Amino acid sequence: MAEKLNVVVICGSLRKGSYNASLVRALPELAPADMTITAAPSFADFPPYNADVQNAGVPAMVTAWADSIRAADGVIIVSPEYNWSIPGALKNAIDWVSKLKDVPFKDKPVALQSASTGQMGGGRMQYHMRMALVSIEAIMFGKPEVFVNFAAKKFDEKTGDLTDQPTKDIVKQQLAAFAKFIPRVRA
Repeated sequence: MAEKLNVVVICGSLRKGSYNASLVRALPELAPADMTITAAPSFADFPPYNADVQNAGVPAMVTAWADSIRAADGVIIVSPEYNWSIPGALKNAIDWVSKLKDVPFKDKPVALQSASTGQMGGGRMQYHMRMALVSIEAIMFGKPEVFVNFAAKKFDEKTGDLTDQPTKDIVKQQLAAFAKFIPRVRA
């Protein structure tokens, strides 16, 4: 039996009750048998990126986040869209690790997902995220894409569980395709 793929998931929302956090919690159950999905450490307390702070010593929490990405076979970023772009705290975390000597996203397979209460489903965040990650040499997964629009109708109001079967189906399709993409990238 082949070794399981170790995939780390990063949630771009810091709010526990967010639809994106709910989507993250649904992923392990929807993943193919050859994939293990674990959450990355939190970036919630990262200081704003500042080269002076970096030169004085990279904060341990930044190093831990970078190490979790380096140790993974692939990364899934599940994030909302804030003001038509990447949430500031997530962008700050990416900026921090982009300045490290061994950039953890370099040559790392990355898939994107987003959930939103609006019609676009976080598409503009994904567009900007692709630009930011390509600039630090991540290898972006293409299709199928996951944009969960009108998220309030697709998650249980009380439990936060993903209840929409078509959404579950497209997430399963993406994860299965990502499981095939990762070994191709590593080859």
